[in-house]
Formats: sequence, structure tokens, C-alpha cells
Amino acid sequence: MRRAVMSKLGFVGLGIMGTPMVGHLLAAGHEVTAYDLKDLPAELVAKGLKKAASSKEVAAACDIFFVMVPDTPHVGAVLFGENGAAEGLKKGAIVVDMSSISPIETKQYAAKIEALGCEYLDAPVSGGEVGAKAATLSIMVGGKDATFAVVEPLFQLMGKNITLVGGVGAGQTAKVANQMIVAMTIEAVGEALLFASKAGADPARVRQALMGGFASSKILEVHGKRMVDRTFDPGFRIALHQKDLNLALTAARQMGIALPNTATCQELFNACAARGGSAWDHSGMVKALELLANFEIGQTA
Repeated sequence: MRRAVMSKLGFVGLGIMGTPMVGHLLAAGHEVTAYDLKDLPAELVAKGLKKAASSKEVAAACDIFFVMVPDTPHVGAVLFGENGAAEGLKKGAIVVDMSSISPIETKQYAAKIEALGCEYLDAPVSGGEVGAKAATLSIMVGGKDATFAVVEPLFQLMGKNITLVGGVGAGQTAKVANQMIVAMTIEAVGEALLFASKAGADPARVRQALMGGFASSKILEVHGKRMVDRTFDPGFRIALHQKDLNLALTAARQMGIALPNTATCQELFNACAARGGSAWDHSGMVKALELLANFEIGQTA
């Protein structure tokens, strides 16, 4: 592992994911200045986290500026809105967007930042709240080799599988692909456990049996258990996964390709949202399948 040089870091977006990520940076001895629409977590302030009044103020205080917010417009506002980071960045600073957003607009944002004499990496993550807390996130990076080399030691404090995929936008493209696979695997696990339960088998034992075979996956392990235990608190909210699949389907239309199973998963998420489930964990997709089957996993057949 390349040793991280002590840097002045900035971080905007301390939600479910951002809070533990900042915690790892502080634990490694870095000076971190942060801003969020909500109050900063008291436990991190007690560990030395510095509070700023705006993204501009964060940018002025750091050499490397991290963004971890929900969607494309939020990143745009953080960077280029009133009191945005672009107003405070020093020449030579690096902007690292770890949100999951549009690859197309990522390239536009990067061009604007580079015009200011700064560098840009898109570095979306996979692994959810569990991975953020355990510092085991997969980090998919787009940008220049030299810029990646500077930030890689910081990525290593937050994740394990860190890959420079290609130029700016390639990280976001990889993340969209990741979210397609995750959604379709959640759907497959949900169907399988629903089938087993309706057939009269114990879904918990079926899941345990499948964990030892070729069908084993992280989704079966973590989200299969959520389905069996009926625990759908996020996690990763359905609303965010809807956003990610919308990026996939929009790009697919632009490229002229069909993504039929991605579209099906989006419709299942839409059904959950229509029933008030936008804030459920994305494993809650199984509730839409259960509605279609008129049967709930764990119910007596």
C-alpha cells in the first residue's frame, strides 16, 4: 500500500456513506474540513473535524476536495452553485466526486474544474453502509493516471478494491454497470426465495444451502437475509437505486441498445415507490414480487 501523505482535505456530504468515510480519513491523521446541509456528526467533530459554512469555504481550506452527495444536480450545486467549490478552489487542487451520477455530466463538470487549473476524478463506490463503515468499499475511478496516484492512498483508507477504469467518466460508467448487476441479482434472489417459500420450504434454510453453491453471492448473503428477516431499513434506499437505473436506461436509449432486465427491475422499484417504499432498502424490491405472487416470504403456504 502506498503511504498517504498528510493532506488538507475537504469533504461535502456526510450522510450514511460520507460519515464513516470521513471517520477513516480523520483516523489516519488527516486534517478534514467539511460541510453538510445538516449538522456535522458530533462524534467526528470531537475527533477534530472542522466545520465550514459552505462548499466554497471547504474548497478554500483544502488541497483535495471530496464530494459524496445523492445525485447529479446535487454535485452541480456543490461545485458551481452559489458559494460553490469552484469559487474557492486553489490552482492545482483536486476534486474527487465519489457520488454516483451521470457519466455525461461528469465530463462536463470535469471540463469546468480543469479550466480553473484544477484536476478532477470521478470515483463512485460500491459496498453500501457496511462497506463504508468497514473501509472495504469498491472504488471505481475515472481520470488521469498522475491524479489518481496522488489520491490513491486516501482511497485505500476507505476501500479495498480500487481500480482506475479509464479517463474521466469511466468510473461513473462502471458504477452504473455495477448497479445494473446489483438490481438484477436482488430480483433473482427475491424470486428464488419467494419460489422456495411458496413451495413450502424454509426460506432461511434454502438461503443457507445456496450460500455453499454456485448461486452464492454477497446479495444472497446480505439481502437474502434481509428478505427472510423482513428488515428493510436502509442500507441503500430504493430511491437512489431508481436514480442509478435511470442513468443506465437513459444512456441505453442514447446508444440504441436494449436493457430489458434492467427495465424490469426499474419497474419493480417503481412499484415499491408507489406503495410508499422509496426509503426502503433496495432489498425491499422483493415486496413488489410478493405483491405479484400474493404471497410473502416466510408466510405459511
